[in-house]
Amino acid sequence: MAEPLVLLPGMMCDARLFGPQIAELSIDTAVMIAPITRGERIEEIASGLLDELPQRFALAGLSMGGIVAMEILRRAPERVTRIALMDTNPLAETPQVAAGREPQIVAARTGRMLDVMREEMKPKYLAPGPAQVEVLDLVMDMAAAAGPEVFVRQSRALQRRPDQQTTLRKCKVPALVLCGAHDALCPVKRHEFMAELIPSAVLRVLENAGHLPPLEQPAQTTQALREWMSQPYVLT
Repeated sequence: MAEPLVLLPGMMCDARLFGPQIAELSIDTAVMIAPITRGERIEEIASGLLDELPQRFALAGLSMGGIVAMEILRRAPERVTRIALMDTNPLAETPQVAAGREPQIVAARTGRMLDVMREEMKPKYLAPGPAQVEVLDLVMDMAAAAGPEVFVRQSRALQRRPDQQTTLRKCKVPALVLCGAHDALCPVKRHEFMAELIPSAVLRVLENAGHLPPLEQPAQTTQALREWMSQPYVLT
């Protein structure tokens, strides 16, 4: 029987981000969504989750969820049987990007969080196409449900996040690095770099997707996860 699969959503997202994958994969796999909404540091979020997760599990994270996944791998490599990193970033935040979060945090605290989300998503998030409006609407619904306090906590955690290049170099388990070709937030080149860091990683670039392939190209994302879940363990 396959090990349980733990999915970590991106910033201001919930289980709906992985709705199509949960529906398909839960036919034969135990699927668990773990929240990354608690704690003001990536290390704190990862530590809290490790207290709640199964003893051994496959781990897949998107965007901020991928950042938390890398920290879980760093802290407890013996518990992670395989890892999928989607539309994410292994590097520490640059001072410029960290500073740019400050006005967003102020806006969120003064009732304008959804405006911030809308502005951020327009240029950076999604591939062009007919599904864009529906996906954006769902992202806004998830953000509204999470609320401004979660936005502030997650922003602070991202500002202070650690560099994980060494973690990836030490990775000894089957690894999938997946992204959308149109992702301007975490570009393809960043994923090529990640795949080169990880021994025996598989890189998948989905042509008609941006930052959220699980919603933009659900069938292709699910298939990539299925193939990754069926990869044999890497011998260490």
